[in-house]
Amino acid sequence: MMVTIICLAYNHGPYIRDALEGFVGQKAGFPFEVLVHDDASTDNTADVIREYAARYPDIIRPVYQTENQHSKGVRIAPAFLYPLVRGRYVALCEGDDFWTDPFKLARQVAALEANPGIDICTHRVLKTKNGRPHGFEGPPRGGIIPVQRVIMGGGGFVATSSIMCRAECYLEDTPMRQSLFIDYTLQIQGALRGGMLYLPDCMGVYRRGVPGSWTTMHSGPHKADAYPGFMKMLEILDDYTGGRYTTVIRLRRLRYAAHIFFRKLQKIFKTFRDGE
Repeated sequence: MMVTIICLAYNHGPYIRDALEGFVGQKAGFPFEVLVHDDASTDNTADVIREYAARYPDIIRPVYQTENQHSKGVRIAPAFLYPLVRGRYVALCEGDDFWTDPFKLARQVAALEANPGIDICTHRVLKTKNGRPHGFEGPPRGGIIPVQRVIMGGGGFVATSSIMCRAECYLEDTPMRQSLFIDYTLQIQGALRGGMLYLPDCMGVYRRGVPGSWTTMHSGPHKADAYPGFMKMLEILDDYTGGRYTTVIRLRRLRYAAHIFFRKLQKIFKTFRDGE
């Protein structure tokens, strides 16, 4: 097995078919599998997954929950999917996003095979909002991106659906990922050994504003609420890497601190305004 695709889905009924079509339509030239996890969806997400699992039993490996695990604070991938990974590489795509290039897997595998000193490969992705193009996620130029730039880029530096990692890197449960299990820490973790290999071609779509997504729940006035966790993770990263990236980590933490400070000022001003 060359690639294991991990797809997390919850109430993605309007979108999951696009994601699954993007998976089974890959012209890879090597074996790959899809671990698709439905977290007790209350819509038709599980039904669509069952349909594809029946049509593509050699590719789709579903995991169904009867109780929602995310609401219990369970780290879904380590708890349920890590033991099932068989691929040399792991690719990510959540159920509300999708791939547009049938050679995506083949191109990323070829890139990583040609660069054995690098653990992560990503690419450009089109962002959409309400079904309309809304810019791109990822830098405009390709190449090897140093870890310092990945750290400064924050969680939105590249899209989740663009990430492919060597399995041993993805499965390593480092202190950073124990502290904050989001894609930002995986991007950093993947880039630590040799940087991030980035392909400038657009090969997927990231849907913004989907109800229930992490980005939606942590956008607008709630965005700063997540920043203390980011700052703690970066502190752990600094210790884990022996201070090699202290300068850039301090700069990134300072940026989060500024956001938190201005959010507090906004609340104070609102209190005074409402009291008048």
